[in-house]
Amino acid sequence: MARIKYYYDTETCKYERVKTSTMDIVLNTLGFLAFTLAMAVGLLLLYNNYFESPKELMLKNEVKELRFYYESLNDEVNRLNTILKEMEYRDDNIYRVVLGAEPIDKAIREAGIGGIDRYEDIRNKDLEHEEMIVKLHEHVDKLKRKLFIESRSQDEVVALAENKEKLYAAIPAIQPVANKELIALASGFGMRIHPIYKVKKMHTGIDFAAAIGTPIYATADGAIDVVQNSFSGYGKMIEIDHGFGYRSRYAHMHGFAVRQGQRVKRGDLIGYVGDTGISTAPHLHYEVLINGVQVNPVHYFFNDLTTAEYEKIIELASVENQSLGM
Repeated sequence: MARIKYYYDTETCKYERVKTSTMDIVLNTLGFLAFTLAMAVGLLLLYNNYFESPKELMLKNEVKELRFYYESLNDEVNRLNTILKEMEYRDDNIYRVVLGAEPIDKAIREAGIGGIDRYEDIRNKDLEHEEMIVKLHEHVDKLKRKLFIESRSQDEVVALAENKEKLYAAIPAIQPVANKELIALASGFGMRIHPIYKVKKMHTGIDFAAAIGTPIYATADGAIDVVQNSFSGYGKMIEIDHGFGYRSRYAHMHGFAVRQGQRVKRGDLIGYVGDTGISTAPHLHYEVLINGVQVNPVHYFFNDLTTAEYEKIIELASVENQSLGM
């Protein structure tokens, strides 16, 4: 039951009943509602400032999780970049130096990924952490490009190494007969007295004096290109094509241990010392040719000689004596 309110009227000296109009009721109601609403909003703001809703908590946890994975991926990209830099250093400063190849230009290694709109699809999504995501994509794309360049470089280094290995195997590098005591070398490369004409003529190889039947060995890997049997000149002779412009020639042989077209390795038996063709004594006439030009074979005995032995054989080869054959 509503309480009835009175007020004291000084003119009539009586208590009069307070009459409330409809407008007053409406205004009072609206005021009360406004006050209640203001209190509710204030309490809501206060709650939101100091307390988090379950949805906010879930979203914050998702953001923390995403940031954790981003940082983990970023750390992994940085770790891979460090490993790649070590590989690039070894590639440019060790492998390519040893193999005689130019290092890869730094500008090529550090080149960026082209296209200003490359990440437009990410930017168009209006993501909250857009720049962070784009940055990670840029790092990953750059890493992939550098890995591709290094992969191609490694392929090239492998090819160079294989080619270098073949080149080293193709260079005549040992003496063609067993000559550990260095007494077999009878005549060197250069102007020597011809055994028949008794005048100085160019001697295009080295003569190794040895008994008939002494084994002769291939001085480098290659293919038997010529097997010749003649009664004059070089007599029984073999030529090996080693590739890379290198050839070796073995003359005045007694017999062959290989056939034309056969592939041989350095140190393989190819025949025997003889006294055939224009020859004055059993010996092997040995020549080294580079691109068709005869060179001094003494410079190609570095695999089976010590420094002292090499100096000794240089001294023996420089003596201007009479050659034993052509």
